[in-house]
Amino acid sequence: MKNIDTALFEGMRAEAQRTPRRRVHYCLHESPDDPVQRLVVEMEPGTYIQPHCHRTPAKWELFLCLAGSASVLFFDDAGRLTEKIAIVAGGPRYGVEIPAGVWHTLIIEEPGTLLMEIKPGPYAPLPQEDFSPWAPAEGEAVAAGFETALHGLVVGKAVTSCNSGRKK
Repeated sequence: MKNIDTALFEGMRAEAQRTPRRRVHYCLHESPDDPVQRLVVEMEPGTYIQPHCHRTPAKWELFLCLAGSASVLFFDDAGRLTEKIAIVAGGPRYGVEIPAGVWHTLIIEEPGTLLMEIKPGPYAPLPQEDFSPWAPAEGEAVAAGFETALHGLVVGKAVTSCNSGRKK
């Protein structure tokens, strides 16, 4: 049995605050080959997840907010924001399922955000073509500025400042 409890959350939060990526995960599934991948993910503000989609192979993702709050951002092929959905531990929306093949990312709205992520397995790293060509990769010098700009992005617009993307 694996517990999702306060001790797990506090340990993950302390670790996420120490890591440059500002996030850590705890796998509930036994193997990367499991048919359902289940993770508890602790994320702190400032973590950057390059917008991506799951086309190859097509997979959906489900996020449930257990603590804190985050927003799931959806984009068109040109990098324009099409929808921003807040998920909050106290509701009114606790989670969202992301369809396969849709450009998306998450931004973390408050410290101590704990998410449950569920998606089909087996695990395989995303192929390069499933990462957005219009946003910086994780670790690029401009990624932090891009992540900051995502917080103020409005539907219909793309991030265009701070040398943030590869192409506009």
